[in-house]
Amino acid sequence: MDKERSPSDRHSGSHRHNRSHHSHHRSHRHDRDVDRYKHDRERNEKRRIDNRKKRGAEEDVSGFEYGKPEVKKEPEVEEDKAKPDYGLSGKLADDTNTFRGIVVKYNEPPEARKPKLKWRLYPFKGDTALPVLHVHRQSGYLLGRDRKVADIPIDHPSCSKQHAVLQFRSVEYTRDDGTKGRHTRPYIIDLGSANGTFINNKAIEAQRYVELREKDTIKFGYSSRDFVILHDNTQVSPSSSDAEG
Repeated sequence: MDKERSPSDRHSGSHRHNRSHHSHHRSHRHDRDVDRYKHDRERNEKRRIDNRKKRGAEEDVSGFEYGKPEVKKEPEVEEDKAKPDYGLSGKLADDTNTFRGIVVKYNEPPEARKPKLKWRLYPFKGDTALPVLHVHRQSGYLLGRDRKVADIPIDHPSCSKQHAVLQFRSVEYTRDDGTKGRHTRPYIIDLGSANGTFINNKAIEAQRYVELREKDTIKFGYSSRDFVILHDNTQVSPSSSDAEG
């Protein structure tokens, strides 16, 4: 015989049924909200990609999957290109090498030295001798039309603003007994001028050091001036008198 449930039992059972019903209803509504959220998100992402395509944006969307977060690719880093090697040439200056607000096209090399010999440039215009230039007081001299940076101005219109450099360099040599030593010698380097630099009427290659010998004659561009290089001890060999040890 079934035992009759008390009103409290009936009330408790009804309450459990209601809670189960409400819980099932909330779960169903939650699942429905999640599905709607996913659907809206996929639709918005698809719309965003379609808008990009319509605007003609140059983006690669071939690997994009709807519903997944977009992963940005790291930009590719280009490898440094090898810088040109000028061998014995002077180093071309970068943008930080400025003097009086002007970028100088040349940097002195590590072997730059002030000479011990008192070297001089003797300028001539035709048969007329011009004032002597003493060039032993520093390791290098910039020649050109730009007087703001030139150590030795050359004003002829065929000459470049930064035409050439007279550079003294400490270089190795072999003594008479076969041992090695170093001495400081004068060199000329053309800085890529428009009309060239000439030693004894022969054009030299641009951006290459060329050693100067005593009594060499130097010309710049189409200027009629000649520069003869000498020192004050002409009877002594430069290799012995300017030796560093």
